[in-house]
Amino acid sequence: MLYFTEAVHLPAGQVGLGLGIAGLLALALGVAVGHLADRHGARGIYAATLVVQALATAGFVLADSFWPFVLAVCAAAAAKAAGIAARSPLIRHYGGDRPQEFRAYLRAVTNVGISLGAGLAGWVVQVGTLNAYQLMVIGNAIAFVVSAAILVLLPPVAPVPTTGGPRWIALRDRPYLLLTGLDGIMAIQFKVLTVAIPLWIVGATTAPHWLISATMLTGTVIVVAFQVRASRNLDSPAAGAHAYRRAGVAFLIACSLISLCAGTAAWAAAALLITAVVIHTIGELWHSAAGFEVSFALAPQHATGQYLGVFGLGAGLAEAFGPGLLIALCITWGRPGWYVAGAMFALTGLAAPPAVRWAQRQQHVPQAQPMPAQEASTA
Repeated sequence: MLYFTEAVHLPAGQVGLGLGIAGLLALALGVAVGHLADRHGARGIYAATLVVQALATAGFVLADSFWPFVLAVCAAAAAKAAGIAARSPLIRHYGGDRPQEFRAYLRAVTNVGISLGAGLAGWVVQVGTLNAYQLMVIGNAIAFVVSAAILVLLPPVAPVPTTGGPRWIALRDRPYLLLTGLDGIMAIQFKVLTVAIPLWIVGATTAPHWLISATMLTGTVIVVAFQVRASRNLDSPAAGAHAYRRAGVAFLIACSLISLCAGTAAWAAAALLITAVVIHTIGELWHSAAGFEVSFALAPQHATGQYLGVFGLGAGLAEAFGPGLLIALCITWGRPGWYVAGAMFALTGLAAPPAVRWAQRQQHVPQAQPMPAQEASTA
C-alpha cells in the first residue's frame, strides 16, 4: 500500500480499486489450479506459481500509473491464489494424520519471514525514497525465485486416485461454499494490519511512522510463538466453529481500540495501537486455526486441491473487496467505520457454528444413503 501510495504516488482509492480487480481475477483460478494439482501432481504446479509471482512482483517497479499497476497486481494475485490451492495436496501429504497442525507450523515459519520483512520495510518507510521502495520489491521477487528452487528439490507427490462422481464436486457442496463465504468475510481482518492500520497511522494519528513496522513485528512474533499451540487445541470442526466465534469478538474489541487513537497524544495512540494489535493477533490465531481445521476436515482426500481452492475463494474475496472496504470504512469514514468493521467480524463469527453443523450433517449424507448397486456400477 505505502509503496504505491507514497513512492509511486497513486491515490489510495485507485490502489484499493486495483487490488479489488486483482482479487476478482484470482477467484476462479484457485479452483482450477487446485484441480490440476490433484490430477497431475502438486509440486511442479506450485513451483510454477512461485515463478509467476516472482515475475509479477518484479513488474511492480515498472508500474508508474494505474493500468500498469493493475496488470502487475492482477498477475501477482492470480499466482498467489493458484499457489495456495496447488500446495494444499503437499500439505496434506507431508502433514500425515494432522495436516491442520502442519499448516499451523508453516504459518509460524512464514511469520518468521514476515517479521524480518517488516523490519526491512520499517527502514524503507523511514527512508521514504523511490529507490528504497524498489529495492524492497526486487528483494521480494528474488525470495519467490529462491522458494521455487527449494521446492523442486522435494520428491514429487503422486496424485490421489479419483472415486468417480461429478468433476467439480467442491462447487456443489453448499455448506462448504457457505463456510468459504464466512471465512472470506473474516479474512478481511488480515488487511487491517497491512492496509488500514498503516494508512490510519499516517493520516489520522500523531503516532510515529516507525510504529507501522512495530505493529507488524508485534503481530508476527505472537503468531510465531502461538499459532501451532492455537491449532493443536482445535481437533474437530466444532472446535473450529467456536474459534471463529471467539475471533470475531477479538476483532471487534481491537477495531474499537484502533478507532480511539485519532486525536490522542502520540504516546497514547502508540499504546492503544499496540494493545489493539495484540488483541487482533489473538483473534487472528483463532481465525487461522479455525480455517485450517474446517477446510481440511471437511474436504475429501482425493479432492484436497479442489476443495482448498474453493476455500481459497474466501481469501480471494478478501483480497478483492477487503482493501477498498476498509479504506472506505476506516479511512474515508473514520472512527465510526472501525466500529462497523468490528461488528461485521463479530457477526460473521457468530454465524460460523451453525454453518459448520450443517456441513457436518451434509458430510454424512452419502454414508447414510448409499447408491444402489446398479447406479454405483455405472459410476
